Amino acid sequence: MENDRKIIVDIERKRLRVLINHGEDEEIIKLNIVEARELLAKLTDTLEDYEQRQQVRID
Repeated sequence: MENDRKIIVDIERKRLRVLINHGEDEEIIKLNIVEARELLAKLTDTLEDYEQRQQVRID
């Protein structure tokens, strides 16, 4: 099965709108600027942690 996941981020008047499509399901999350910055910080930290774990070899 193809990966038909899509993430779209748009700007509304006072919020960021994050639309996540996966298969036939769809989820919409609306974030204010503070929430968007918190999400960005958490994603950045998690991605850095993930990349570090990828470099660790378990023998």
